[in-house]
Amino acid sequence: MNELILELTEINPREFFGEQNANIELLKKYFPKLKIVARGNKIIVFGDEEMLEEFDKRVDMLVTHFGKYNKLDQNSIERILTSDDLGALEEPEGKGGDVLVHGVNGRLIRPQTANQRKLVDLMKKNDMVFAIGPAGTGKTYTGVALAVKALKEKQVKRIILTRPAVEAGENLGFLPGDLKEKLDPYMQPLYDALRDMIPPEKLASFIENGIIQIAPLAFMRGRTLDNAFVILDEAQNTTHAQMKMFLTRMGKNAKFMITGDPGQIDLPRRVISGLKEALLVLGNVKGIGVVYLDDKDVIRHRLVKDIIEAYKKIEHDGGQ
Repeated sequence: MNELILELTEINPREFFGEQNANIELLKKYFPKLKIVARGNKIIVFGDEEMLEEFDKRVDMLVTHFGKYNKLDQNSIERILTSDDLGALEEPEGKGGDVLVHGVNGRLIRPQTANQRKLVDLMKKNDMVFAIGPAGTGKTYTGVALAVKALKEKQVKRIILTRPAVEAGENLGFLPGDLKEKLDPYMQPLYDALRDMIPPEKLASFIENGIIQIAPLAFMRGRTLDNAFVILDEAQNTTHAQMKMFLTRMGKNAKFMITGDPGQIDLPRRVISGLKEALLVLGNVKGIGVVYLDDKDVIRHRLVKDIIEAYKKIEHDGGQ
């Protein structure tokens, strides 16, 4: 009798096995001639060599499906176990064609507004895109979703998320803790988006192995960013030198997205925002796309839209 050991390394075995090993029981139903044992993060199978090869193929399809959609239900298992082509199981265009990522717990993450869809389209056509707009318009979230999609589809080998460590009235030197503890609060919006899209164990593994890197902008100096989807968030808080440094990090097979809100600049007075300058300097460069989002794209609490509008009136009247 031959033995096959399959080890689940990048997915949560408990979720893959199902509640009370329900998914394993389903496998047993479809492969009655095999002895199947789930133990830890391994599936141990005994039986005829030809049957083991078929089992290996089917489980690999299940793992691929789970890795993409972050869920595995009875219907999905039965379709995969009886199909020869996993591609035939994809959602048809028009029903799920605008879905960017199947997030945690099967959550469908897709562009919600016309400008978000424009951002997605521009990212397909250009290697560098500037996404400009106020808080809550989904700039960062859509960008992270596009990055995760590119990673899952093996268009890139890593995701790099960065932002300048500049916030209103604060200085890193006066914050408690080591460097990581000082920096993490600045990176929290990026972590939050990733947690919606990638299961905790897989996300931790990606970060530990450097597949996903989250770092302050200063850490980009001297690097060449190849085979990566790179997002510079809160770019309005970059200086001329920082923005030029970041833009020239672009390597082969790289996608760069720069997001920011020119209305929320926290730089010292008389310091020109690198984002504002870049939009003027690079406006006519072929291969660079720019999309402007506005209050109609706000997808947070309904009050956020009213708050943005109220502040816009004050700023228009010359108030502070």
